[in-house]
Amino acid sequence: MIRTRVARVERTTEHFLTVTLTGEELAGLEFLGLDQCTRILFPRPGQDTLNMPATGDDGDANGWVAEFRAMPDDRRPHVRNYTIRRFDPEALELDIEFVAHGDEGPASAWALSARPGDELGLYPEGVYYLPTEGTDWHLLVGDESAVPALLSILEQAPADLRGLAFLEVPSPDDVRPVRAPAGVEVHWLPRTDAHAVPGRLALETVRAAELPEGRPYCFVAGENALPTELRRTLVRERGVPKDDIAFIGYWRHGVEAYP
Repeated sequence: MIRTRVARVERTTEHFLTVTLTGEELAGLEFLGLDQCTRILFPRPGQDTLNMPATGDDGDANGWVAEFRAMPDDRRPHVRNYTIRRFDPEALELDIEFVAHGDEGPASAWALSARPGDELGLYPEGVYYLPTEGTDWHLLVGDESAVPALLSILEQAPADLRGLAFLEVPSPDDVRPVRAPAGVEVHWLPRTDAHAVPGRLALETVRAAELPEGRPYCFVAGENALPTELRRTLVRERGVPKDDIAFIGYWRHGVEAYP
């Protein structure tokens, strides 16, 4: 567990904002890059202190879960999964990029009200982006919840990477410049229907797309239906081996995340 404080907050686009964290405990972070995820822990409304569980005295890295579940509501923090967007080990600064969708979700509400000095806890974990050997090109697909991971992957990709990236976002004002290898075509997919379920536009776009020849490595993430249904399409209709597809459901439409 790493305890940090907010250094600054920057509005990235209309629906994205970046919270920069700092703190001496970041010196112990093992930064893996790419789409490395981290649990973030933050106070619930009405809590003036961030109560963080330990990682367990028995050496079990997940020992904190039992302690977390045993906490009474007035002490238990919110926990969500996010991508580590940037880490500067010399400045001891780390960025987390949030989708700003009002106070409909606790993480968005926290980020929108975050001020310098506010506490945020981190429990860094691993990466899902693990390309298989022998593939010819990459297919990267996600809705707004996966945009930070996809951008991080593209920014750290080798210069000779070839592929296609499809990034669905809530509006045209969320389209931004991308640092990607010259061989990767980046397609922004801004929604025009405010009531559309996130991920559907990306799903239908990729299903209808003309894909390159050769064996791809596919990374698909976002609202659960997007990776689940696109994986089925890629396997059944495009002949992609299951082992060449990383599919991650970050959230489910209409289902509240765990506390």
